[in-house]
Amino acid sequence: MTNGPSTALVQAGTIRPEDFGNHITRRLSSMKGQYLDQTAYERMLGQEDSLLYEVYELLRPEKEGELLSGLSIVHPGKVGNEYFMTKGHFHEVLETAEIYLCLSGRGMMVMETPEGDWSVKELTPGVSLYVPPRWAHRSVNTGASEDLVTYFIYPAHAGHDYGTIETRGFRKLVTEGADGPQIIDNPKWVEAAV
Repeated sequence: MTNGPSTALVQAGTIRPEDFGNHITRRLSSMKGQYLDQTAYERMLGQEDSLLYEVYELLRPEKEGELLSGLSIVHPGKVGNEYFMTKGHFHEVLETAEIYLCLSGRGMMVMETPEGDWSVKELTPGVSLYVPPRWAHRSVNTGASEDLVTYFIYPAHAGHDYGTIETRGFRKLVTEGADGPQIIDNPKWVEAAV
């Protein structure tokens, strides 16, 4: 695991940790109820409160017209057969979009709307991904040993709504299958529809 932005990026002179005004860390304990295999989650949490991901933000005033940007670093690992992922969120200002650029690693972006539309897009180095307004989004690291590092930019006044996702998670989950990552239905959503 790394303790900051990817060493290669820092050495290239493109990213300096001291440039970031805010460093957010998310550990396994902050993901209660988000992983499908709760037995594996509790067992893993009992051993160590693993660092799942970090966010480095270049702070700007949280007002319309400003853009907030930074790095998201999702470390490799799994809870059961489900990959390490971010908490995921809608924007508080629902009609705001976000752009991600994958700098290194491999992963997927899981997205959905309040109305039930969903999409999962692959993230590989150089891929730019547009998350439209009204779409919740979550980054998933599907790599075996490498951090998933993405650069993001969004309107500084957009805010984050984590609460909606914390209730039942996303409609789709990314798990390890026999042939690699697979997208499955989240049983919490299927049960609620019955």
